Amino acid sequence: MSLIKETDLPGIGRKFQINARNGDKLVIVVHDDGRREIHHFDEDDPEESISMVTLDDTEARRVGGIIGGMAYIPKALESVDIALDNMVFEWYKVDSNAIAIGKTIGELHIRQSTGAAIIAIIKKDDKIVNPGPNQIIEAGATLVVIGSRKQVKACKQLLIDGKK
Repeated sequence: MSLIKETDLPGIGRKFQINARNGDKLVIVVHDDGRREIHHFDEDDPEESISMVTLDDTEARRVGGIIGGMAYIPKALESVDIALDNMVFEWYKVDSNAIAIGKTIGELHIRQSTGAAIIAIIKKDDKIVNPGPNQIIEAGATLVVIGSRKQVKACKQLLIDGKK
């Protein structure tokens, strides 16, 4: 099992150390000025960095989005969730028999009914970030839903059969 250790670096920022299942060690230093340093260590020499990359704030956010699945979701993953305390992001692929197909986000009253929000819609050739209430739900689209586990579950149920 991988382990993540956080350490405050007074006057610098914060260090995150990830010990991967394969034995590699990754250290990420988030500087107070927004820079991020990523260091990779091999299990054979855990004290000597194999490589290092420095990213500015914008680059780091883009890389975080890529790693987190905002740019591409592996085909093998129909549904993925990432827990952040009480908040969950879940990628949900709209099934061809879902009752929500052809309806707008506003018509479904998703946020009002469930408390969850659809923050992105990923289609085969299109990505819609922060879709509005007039966005139509289409079969095969992948929705990025955010909320508590209970809210996300209610949202999925509403999309599938109209009930929360």
